[in-house]
Amino acid sequence: MEPARTDIAILGGGLAGGLIALAMAARRPQTRMLLIERDSRCGGDHVWSFFESDVAARDRDLVEPLVVKRWSGYDVAFPKLARSLATRYCSATGTSLDAALRARLPGDSLMTGVQVASAGAECVTLSDGRVIEAGAVIDARGPQALPHLVGGWQKFAGRLLRLAAPHGLERPLVMDATVAQHDGYRFVYCLPFSSTEVFVEDTYYSDGPQLDPAMLHRRIADYAAQRGWRVESHAMDETGVLPVIAGGDFDAFWRASACGPAPAGARAGLFHPLTSYSLPDAVRFASALCVLDKLSSDAVGRFGHAWAAKHWREGRFYRMLSRMLFAAAEPGERWRVLQRFYGLSEGLIERFYAGESTAADRLRILAGKPPVPLGAAMRSLAGRGRTIGSLG
Repeated sequence: MEPARTDIAILGGGLAGGLIALAMAARRPQTRMLLIERDSRCGGDHVWSFFESDVAARDRDLVEPLVVKRWSGYDVAFPKLARSLATRYCSATGTSLDAALRARLPGDSLMTGVQVASAGAECVTLSDGRVIEAGAVIDARGPQALPHLVGGWQKFAGRLLRLAAPHGLERPLVMDATVAQHDGYRFVYCLPFSSTEVFVEDTYYSDGPQLDPAMLHRRIADYAAQRGWRVESHAMDETGVLPVIAGGDFDAFWRASACGPAPAGARAGLFHPLTSYSLPDAVRFASALCVLDKLSSDAVGRFGHAWAAKHWREGRFYRMLSRMLFAAAEPGERWRVLQRFYGLSEGLIERFYAGESTAADRLRILAGKPPVPLGAAMRSLAGRGRTIGSLG
C-alpha cells in the first residue's frame, strides 16, 4: 500500500491542534493538511474560557466559530474582596471545536477514531498499519510530562448542572474563594450558560497532581446546595490537571520534548506559566505558523523552537510569581495572593491574563506589602523557599 501524502500532519484534535487546522484552512487553503484525533470526535469534554482582550482583533475570526457564550463582564469573590469587572468573557467547548472543524475542513482532512502507533518529523504510522508521509508533522497531543521543569498544579473537576429553578447568576463567577480552603488555593468557578444551566468547577492550586473527581463532585453538590440551587440532573463532566511553572531548564526540556514531530501547544510549554491558560498562546501560534514561507519539517521545527524559547523568556516574571505562590505562601493562605491581585486595575488584570504585562504592571504587582511573609517571599525568589516539585 502506497503511503498517503500531505503537506502537514497535525496529531491531536484538541485546542492547539484544532486551532492550527482552522487557521490553515482559513488562511492557507492551498495547503494539504491532515488532522488526526484518536477519539471519535475532536475537542473532548472541555470548556475553554478566555477574556476577549486575550485575543488580538486580527485573530478573533479563528476563535469566533468556537464561542458558545459571551458575557459583558465577570465577578470575583474573596473573604475580604468582592468585585465586578467589565472585561468581556467568552467560553468555547469541545463540542463547538469539533463542529467548527467538521464544517471548515475538507472531508479528507480530518481523521477521527484513529490511533497513532509512531510518529517522526515527516512520517506517521497509524495503529492499523497505514503510513502517512508529510512535509512536516506537528504533535499537539498535550504533554505526557514536562521534564526538567518545576512548579505546582492547577487541578479541577467541573460539571454542568441543570437546575429546577433559575440560579440568579447573570455573569460568570470566575473565582469564588470564599469557600473552605483545601489542598492549597481552592476556588469555585461558575459559568451561567442559561437561566437554569450552570457549569460549576471546583479548582485547586496544589503542590501535587493527585485528583479525586468523586470528592470534588460531592463538593460541587454541596456548593450548589449552599447557594440554594436544586439540581435536577447534570450533563458534561470535565476533569483536568494542568502544570503551573515556577522554573526549570528550558533547553533541557526542549531537547527531551522535541524528538521527532515538532511539538505544539502544551507539549511545547505554550501556556501561561501561572494561570495555565492555553487559548491565547494557541491562537498566536496557529496564526503565526500560517505565514511561514515553507512548511518543511526543518522550517516548522526551527519556528517552533524559536517561538517556545521566546515564550519562555517572556514568562520569567510569571514564573517568579508562581515560585512565590508555591514556595512562599502557606497552602491555606494562597488565596491572599489572588485577593490582592484582584484589587489592582482592570487593565493590569487584562494584560496579566493575556501574558502581556508591561514593566509598569510588574512594578505595581510587586509594590507594597506582599500578601505573603516578606522573609518567605525573599527566600522563594532566592530559591531557598519551600521545595517545589518536578513536573516531569
